[in-house]
Amino acid sequence: MGASPWGLPLNQTIFPQYLNALGYSSHMIGKWHLGFFAWPYTPTYRGFESYYGYYNGKEDYYNHMTLEDEYMGYDLRDGVNVTYSMNGKYTTEVFTSKAETLIRQHNPNKPLFLYLAHLAVHSANPSKPLEAPSKYVNRFMHIKDKNRRTFAGMVAALDDSVGNITKTLKATGLYDNSIIIFTSDNGGPAAGFNKNHASNWPLRGLKNTLWEGGIRAAGFIHSPLLARSGVVLQDLVHVCDWLPTIYAVAGGNITDMPGLDGYNIWETLSKGVPSPRTEILHNIDPILNIAALRVGNYKVILGESYHGKWDGWYKPEQVTQVSSTESLVLRESVVDCGEKPANASTNCKPAKYPCLFDINNDPCEYNNIAAQHPEILKDLLLKLDNYNSTSIPPWFPPNDPQADPKLHGGVWSPWIDLP
Repeated sequence: MGASPWGLPLNQTIFPQYLNALGYSSHMIGKWHLGFFAWPYTPTYRGFESYYGYYNGKEDYYNHMTLEDEYMGYDLRDGVNVTYSMNGKYTTEVFTSKAETLIRQHNPNKPLFLYLAHLAVHSANPSKPLEAPSKYVNRFMHIKDKNRRTFAGMVAALDDSVGNITKTLKATGLYDNSIIIFTSDNGGPAAGFNKNHASNWPLRGLKNTLWEGGIRAAGFIHSPLLARSGVVLQDLVHVCDWLPTIYAVAGGNITDMPGLDGYNIWETLSKGVPSPRTEILHNIDPILNIAALRVGNYKVILGESYHGKWDGWYKPEQVTQVSSTESLVLRESVVDCGEKPANASTNCKPAKYPCLFDINNDPCEYNNIAAQHPEILKDLLLKLDNYNSTSIPPWFPPNDPQADPKLHGGVWSPWIDLP
């Protein structure tokens, strides 16, 4: 968003506001990226009791500077106040420490909602996109590619963060009644996209595309409250399911939340009950003219991101095979698509004609089956039209030069006073 004067509409009720009504104390650490052109759009005005993080979509891991829309500025806040006390300290460790402190200081008699949106493993600024302390990078000297090795170090720091926060929950006695959700908002930026070295292999595509490599995200849920554990969920789950699920587990009645697209999937997660979700609208973008929809096993995709430049399959610089001695759970999560057909790159041209895939049997999107199943394709296109008929036109106002951090003491800051 940077210098563009827009944000999440103020008439939208969000997670902390719903949970606060149930008696929760809500806190946020990390990436906001939902607009900050005016103070009412920032976290502590949207239901969070405290906030420590940055307003934009990324920042440098050490100096906390952010380059957005050709403007450069400092972007780290404690509440509404700019803080420079962590300059030179690694963001992943800073956010972890803040989370641990918040948990230790929390009143155990009041339920806690903590939203931690890590910078890791997002690219930082283009001049130095991948950063990690040497103590983490040095764990992976067997990885020959420098960028991939640094990325591995970033992942290791994030992994330690999850472990340390979990230990703090246990030490404070909060763990036994906690639900820990680890999730992401998109597939990895592989093969140097955005100067990053993630991997979605063997899935097709990457971040900002509608192939499975762009829309699947790593995640897990961990809690003593789950009736079962150690399983790989194969059901359909969408990010918008988290709100009604957690609200219901927290004691709320989801009938109080009209108009939601999400489902309460707690019984699916906890007990293995089939998911109530049978379809996922991946996206409809009238600006880029791309769209994708999953219904049951089938997925339709239309249009091309980046003119098809990132429509391939991108093997990482080195591949670590899952050994036969590793856990059954881990092995069940491995995607195996078999040998790629010779025509995999040419049998689907979604900019010319919609493509259809059977994702359950072809998760790597090797085989376009639109010609073999015209009725299924027709049904999915009709569903897409129905979704599109209720969509709201996107609104991206032009950048405002008044947002330039140079006009605000070198800091990214709200620059418009609302009436």
